[in-house]
Amino acid sequence: MDYKPFSGIDLDNSFFDSLKADYKEFETWFKKKQTDGSKAYIEIDKSTNKMVGFLYVKVEDGEINDVVPVLSAKRRVKAGTFKVDAHGTKYGERFIKKIMDYAVAENAEEVYLTVFSKHTGLISLISRYGFIPKATKITQNGTEQVYVKDMKLYTGNVLLDYPLIKKAGCKKYLLSIYPKYHTRLFPDSILNNESYDVVQDIAPTNSIHKIYICYMYGCANLKPKDLLLIYRTSDGKGPAKYRSVVTSVCEVQEIKTRRSFKNVEEFTKYSSAYSIFAEKELKEIWEQVDPKTNRPKQLYVIKMTYNAALGKRVINDDLKSKYGIGIALDTYWGFIPLTDDQFQNVLKGGNVNENIVVD
Repeated sequence: MDYKPFSGIDLDNSFFDSLKADYKEFETWFKKKQTDGSKAYIEIDKSTNKMVGFLYVKVEDGEINDVVPVLSAKRRVKAGTFKVDAHGTKYGERFIKKIMDYAVAENAEEVYLTVFSKHTGLISLISRYGFIPKATKITQNGTEQVYVKDMKLYTGNVLLDYPLIKKAGCKKYLLSIYPKYHTRLFPDSILNNESYDVVQDIAPTNSIHKIYICYMYGCANLKPKDLLLIYRTSDGKGPAKYRSVVTSVCEVQEIKTRRSFKNVEEFTKYSSAYSIFAEKELKEIWEQVDPKTNRPKQLYVIKMTYNAALGKRVINDDLKSKYGIGIALDTYWGFIPLTDDQFQNVLKGGNVNENIVVD
């Protein structure tokens, strides 16, 4: 995904043909944006070199009075122009995540967009993540439904609530990931203490869902809605107390074990959808044997939603000295249960936007 000025985007690209057909004013609007310095997110499919996604977002504070019923004044993010081809791929999710990140950064109460009923793929995509029809908009172009997502509403459904996380009623853990895997799984989680800018985040593999596979015994305790602080272990380029860092916050969607799958084919099919591992790697993981028992290793497949990157990475030294995490000499840093206070303090120390946290 690239964040580009309209002036650098070709209006004659065939990708825009359907938008021109749906909206009579589209070309005039686009050309105006090309001259006023506006930017938009675009996605190019590297295999075909074709544009497959476009998103323009903006912040609004007034009432929406050109729809029925009128929507009262709130701070909102509007996906002013949003089109994604191939809704069955992760491209659509990348754009949904970008919209959500943008809304959280802008402290928006709601996000909305208008869509014609014929665009069933887009409606299915946004509905999955909590957008519901709230109004109707009638123009010279026809009748559109106004889909709105309440950024403050928590329902208890992991997908509908995304990116919100609820602290109460769940357990919290620190989950460690080796650098070579972390870079592939969370490529937008920069590994220093500089500010993190969600608007400029253009990581190509940024997506809502992640799958991680490990052999750590403690993961057997994981349950849906449990919260994870993702901990990237040291890369060896300096002392671990400075190079090992918490980078992200995730929510467990589901957890599976070896017994969840009939065979390696079923395991590979499930895991490959959101995993960082190639098919060959997945088969190697499945075939790992415990040298003590000479039996296949127990493995844990963790499917999680990627709710937030820490604005400031929290280093190992701070985890110990400030938050009392891992201070015992025999601490196993692979998987550590956290108290509610420890979890909350790390979020605060990492500048995680408090708007995504529900008490």
